[in-house]
Amino acid sequence: MMETLEEVELCFPQLLNTSCKRPKRSHFEIIMSYTILSSITVLTVTLNLLVIISISHFKQLHTPTNLLLLSLAVSDFFVGLLMFFQIMLIDGCWYLGDLLCVLYLCLGYIITSTSVGNMVLICADRYVAICHPLHYSTKVTQKRVQVCVSLCWIFSVIFQILVLKDNFEQPGSAISCTGECVAVSNNITELAHLVFFFIGPVTVIIVLYMRVFVVAVSQARAMRSHIVAVTLQGSVKVNVKKSEIKAARTLGVVVVVFLICLCPYYIVVLLAPDTLLNASSGLNPVIYAFFYPWFRKCLKLIVTLEILRPDSCEVNIL
Repeated sequence: MMETLEEVELCFPQLLNTSCKRPKRSHFEIIMSYTILSSITVLTVTLNLLVIISISHFKQLHTPTNLLLLSLAVSDFFVGLLMFFQIMLIDGCWYLGDLLCVLYLCLGYIITSTSVGNMVLICADRYVAICHPLHYSTKVTQKRVQVCVSLCWIFSVIFQILVLKDNFEQPGSAISCTGECVAVSNNITELAHLVFFFIGPVTVIIVLYMRVFVVAVSQARAMRSHIVAVTLQGSVKVNVKKSEIKAARTLGVVVVVFLICLCPYYIVVLLAPDTLLNASSGLNPVIYAFFYPWFRKCLKLIVTLEILRPDSCEVNIL
């Protein structure tokens, strides 16, 4: 009876003295956890893959703003893939060894920090589009956005590898028992994470979007007050402004949802660094579906397999 109890409670029953113990959970809790996390994982991977295919395939969507959305979708897609490992940790045991544990943690931190960087770039893009519309086409070019996105990913990779360098050199040095997956950290690295990937970016995002919304509201009032006297040529300009404001509003929703999800995420990360889920990853594509007509059109073309036609990339999406 004692042997059976130990086999149930220990991650590695053969290592009686060094194995971690499984947390005691009811069968119902385990089943519900597996079901909910698996559903979120499949939805996150599938929806973000649809965004990646849509923006990559259709030429009309090859714009600087959509390139930023593509980068965000790629990071969110990898968050979904990493959730498979999180599902495995439901029973409180890590079975893949110390080196894979470090890789898992490193990838989680890289993807999360890249998502934060993407959000800052998206806010900067909307700031220029709304606050300096006449200079947008010259300041925000496809090449410059590509460089910024590349630097965002490169900086995240280099920073996280340097932070976790000791863990790569001595995998498993932070664990207290076999079956645990944690990283060595200190106050300096935790402070750096907090400043570079939470306090700093969130401050920049809030300041930029406050400015964007102030300008957007003033533009909307100006358009309403002069709408009667607008000529045909002027109405085209008004529609352009309206589209920019609508894009800012849509991305504003994405940013707000991201911040709502990011704040508790960082609180949890600071208290329990092995938790790497970011809830906004699965919500972003849902927001696109509600606010972006082009995304709904792309979904229809993908689901009906019309995307497989040779000339489908030239289809009018907008």
